Amino acid sequence: MTAAKVILDGNQVAMDIKEKLSGRVMSLLEQGIVPCLATILVGDDPSSATYVRMKGNACKRLGIRSIRVELPENTSTDELIAAIQELNADPNVHGILLQHPVPHQIDERAAFEAISIEKDVDGVTTLGFAQNAFGFADFPSCTPAAIVAILDYYHIPIEGKHAVVIGRSPILGKPVSLMLLNKNATVTTCHSKTTNLEDIVRLGDIVVAAVGRPKFVQGDWIKPGAVVLDAGYNEGNIGDVDYADCLEKASAITPVPAGVGPVTIATLLKHTVEAAEKLADFRKNS
Repeated sequence: MTAAKVILDGNQVAMDIKEKLSGRVMSLLEQGIVPCLATILVGDDPSSATYVRMKGNACKRLGIRSIRVELPENTSTDELIAAIQELNADPNVHGILLQHPVPHQIDERAAFEAISIEKDVDGVTTLGFAQNAFGFADFPSCTPAAIVAILDYYHIPIEGKHAVVIGRSPILGKPVSLMLLNKNATVTTCHSKTTNLEDIVRLGDIVVAAVGRPKFVQGDWIKPGAVVLDAGYNEGNIGDVDYADCLEKASAITPVPAGVGPVTIATLLKHTVEAAEKLADFRKNS
């Protein structure tokens, strides 16, 4: 008898995270601390604006204050860094999220590095990346953390498994590879220069698709019984995985939408609350 497929429901995982946060937010409010996330949007990219709005709405529902900083398309790197430093200096702001991508004239890496490590709730700084590599980051990148949260929620074993990650971006592919490695998986990280990609993916007990190309991963690439996590989101609500095709082979798979995305936002809220709690602890101990 064939085992039932498990659809890894990101909405359910996100709801669980947020339910556990609600009491912690109330505790902070009783101490006079309102958790606050500042989002910075440079330019008028409609997709980025939608993401920022979704994050703001999620904050509001949980009782987290959301500040939206909007800068014009022609903003310079120095102007953006100045705005970030102003938020760094604001004791009422606990997390800073720079929505990316930013316009071409901006040095995105320099802007990320301007974010204080205490407020880097999306794990975009090199220091945050290094802490994640060593396994002690307070705020690992949200999408990689969401992927691990989904695996943990569904009690999917990581230790001893072969994980194949397709993508090597500094805020997704690389950090999720490191997080899985720190959980004792054997990890292969693939990218645009990888040869025989399909053959490598077929070795994966866990496959993470983070390549930014719609329906890139095909069903015949998937090892029977593998767990597939689709971190892609492309125009038309399409992921990086050919969902219907890969569902045939996988034992568990995330849909798009309602897979990794909702858990990423819930993780961002969790990190913001944790940053506020660190401030509360500092006040108590100072």
